[in-house]
Amino acid sequence: MKTKAIALLEGDSFNIKAIKSQNKDQLLFSDRDELFYKFGQDKYYYILKYGVICYFNLDDNEVKRIKMQILNPHMRKITTETIIFETVEVVTNQPAFTTTFDAISLMDMDSEKIRLIMLNLSQSVILDAYAKTTEILLEDTRKHTSFLEANGNLDISGKTLKRYIGKVLNIKNKISENLYIFDSPEAAWEDEVLNNLNNSVKKVFDLKERYTIINQQLSIIKENLDLFKDIMFHKESSKLEWIIIILIVIEVIDLFILKFTDWLL
Repeated sequence: MKTKAIALLEGDSFNIKAIKSQNKDQLLFSDRDELFYKFGQDKYYYILKYGVICYFNLDDNEVKRIKMQILNPHMRKITTETIIFETVEVVTNQPAFTTTFDAISLMDMDSEKIRLIMLNLSQSVILDAYAKTTEILLEDTRKHTSFLEANGNLDISGKTLKRYIGKVLNIKNKISENLYIFDSPEAAWEDEVLNNLNNSVKKVFDLKERYTIINQQLSIIKENLDLFKDIMFHKESSKLEWIIIILIVIEVIDLFILKFTDWLL
């Protein structure tokens, strides 16, 4: 039996608590960050708080119903119009578990196995989103470093620099909070079959390698922004020093004028 899982970045975040309290579909797994529902015979959907929804074996009308009735009322919209999604084919009732770059074969339709595949597919989608944001930040940083090389000064304001630093730190925090790239979900801790499946699916989506690349890029950006901050601080310090010197000079001149006036009198 061939089925398809598709994960999409639908929003900036979902209100997991509100969805859980109002959604009447069969809930198979939940925690403060995730909701895993059964929609019908061999049909599932997975909602993750960082704005990703994953569907398994659902048709277009079922997807629209979930989006309109369940997601939209409890979703914080994203500002970008770019659609980020990934799909993977899942083949069940196979003689052995196997993986390729675009398909995963299972021996049965166990819901926990399906959940692990959907979780890793969802994490692949959010990694794509973080990677795109990081690439934009890296390109902007390159422009500023090129300007610094060519002109010997920065073309960025203090407020803009602070916003860049905040954005980098925000992405790093979100990655740390939301992704389980190096940790197995609780269901796989004591089940060797699920643990092997989890590790194999991570390799299919290159999660660890992509995670490492994003972190390295963020570190490069952060290092450059820290340098910009030091240059800007030094520039502001120099300005302050010159202001102090000018004030001292004015004070000396004023004192000299007073002394000279007293001498004339």
